[in-house]
Amino acid sequence: MKKTLLLSVVASTMMMAGGDIEPVATAPVVEDFLIFSNITANGEIRPRYEYVNVDNTRDDANAFTSRVALGLHADLFQIEGLSTYLEATSVIGAGDYDSLRVDDSKEYQVVADPNQTRITQAYVDYKFSDTLIRAGRQGVNLDNQRFIGTVNWRQMPQTYDAVAVINNSVENLNLLAAYVWQVNRIFDKDSRKVAPVIGITRGDQLETNSVLLHAAYTFMPELTVTGYGYLIQDISDTWGIAATGKFNVGEASKIAYRAEYAHQADPSITDYLPDATADADYYNIQATLNMSGFLAGARYEVLGAGNNNNGSFQTPLATLHGQNGWADMFLATPADGLVDVNGMLGYKSAGFGVAKVVYHDFSSDTGSTDYGTEVDALYKNKVPGVKGLTGMLKAAWYSADNYAADTTKVWAMLDYKF
Repeated sequence: MKKTLLLSVVASTMMMAGGDIEPVATAPVVEDFLIFSNITANGEIRPRYEYVNVDNTRDDANAFTSRVALGLHADLFQIEGLSTYLEATSVIGAGDYDSLRVDDSKEYQVVADPNQTRITQAYVDYKFSDTLIRAGRQGVNLDNQRFIGTVNWRQMPQTYDAVAVINNSVENLNLLAAYVWQVNRIFDKDSRKVAPVIGITRGDQLETNSVLLHAAYTFMPELTVTGYGYLIQDISDTWGIAATGKFNVGEASKIAYRAEYAHQADPSITDYLPDATADADYYNIQATLNMSGFLAGARYEVLGAGNNNNGSFQTPLATLHGQNGWADMFLATPADGLVDVNGMLGYKSAGFGVAKVVYHDFSSDTGSTDYGTEVDALYKNKVPGVKGLTGMLKAAWYSADNYAADTTKVWAMLDYKF
């Protein structure tokens, strides 16, 4: 879809002399001036059924929700490298569930997809040479979204009001620096409960003055080294380093790996809570083998308990759903920290799609507390005959030990992008 918006200005004057009406010389015509050009559209329709059962007093949730999103991209003012993007997203839901709005019944289990409509992205890009400057509301996904992400699993994504600068002028080096003044979270403005983040003034907004720093250098396909610093106002400064890469094992097998360490320290940017303190460590080692489509993976991840009586390692702006089990039992790290040892088996191919099963064993970082185990299963594939349409079946079974309660979640979803 392409359209052009044309704005033209033509000036002329007339003069009366000696009883005759005669035109004088016409003023120069201003050339056609394009405000928007090369307009393109994209969209998404994502209906989903979600079932939640928890071993407590609430009734099971049966939620039928849908995301409807439409975006428009256009070049601006015929200036090379200048463009804009606007996106609106609406979430529509029905069924028996608690979406966390103040007027929802607490009789049912929680499905955090409240009905709402908002502008999810609205930014201006200016690209010159090997640099991109993006200003406005935007989605930000860094690395595996362990620290910064859009929470895209929920129907309303998390976005950032920010100015970001990305530079690739040095070969194999990617640099990003961003200043964030507001995080637009997945919740509705009338939500009665939000994720554990300091400084939230409304259920759907975190007003903040935070800085994101990220640098990645690719030495070879087998090794990329990434360094980052996430300075989140009144919460913490997180500094970390990661090594990632892929290498061949024989002719038909590859191993992808990630090794990472991060430290969380007192926030250097403070306003609401100038005495906020943090002192905790993070470790992650993972590897996945792909042998002619057969998958096997393992991961050892530690979100440490706080040193010197400080709080445990937290990642409040992460896409948490994909990290420590799909049942979402650990959206906040317990006070004694979290150790997640997990293994994965699966298979993927162009026609078959992808199927996998993940087993998690959860325990504390200190105190030797057994938090329980979880089994996750997924099947995802393109729907034949419909371009842009995929289907997904997904489930999570959490078995509690000394933490929370037994939980079962099941999803069936279609995702159509155009």
